[in-house]
Amino acid sequence: MSFCHWEGDTLVLNVLGRPRAGRTAIGEVIGSQLEIHVAERPVRGQATAHMVAFLAEEFQVPQSAIVVVFGVYNVNKQLRITAPRRLPAVIPPPVQGSLF
Repeated sequence: MSFCHWEGDTLVLNVLGRPRAGRTAIGEVIGSQLEIHVAERPVRGQATAHMVAFLAEEFQVPQSAIVVVFGVYNVNKQLRITAPRRLPAVIPPPVQGSLF
């Protein structure tokens, strides 16, 4: 299973959050998840909120375009990012003309 797939213009992303990092950054693919280092403590969803804000900038979307499907209080998360305007190098673009 891949760490991400496309459903129309929505990117579905499986994430492994790494809180308490020195800086917030996109890490490497680990199995079926993309590692995201977060420079925030995992207290009451603060690390997840920080991650969403960071990813909104990375994908050039408003924070409201990112939905945490599951994992707000867990390191294992699934996110849905609607209509990203920029893709980090690790994310493959959608395949044009394919069935989602």
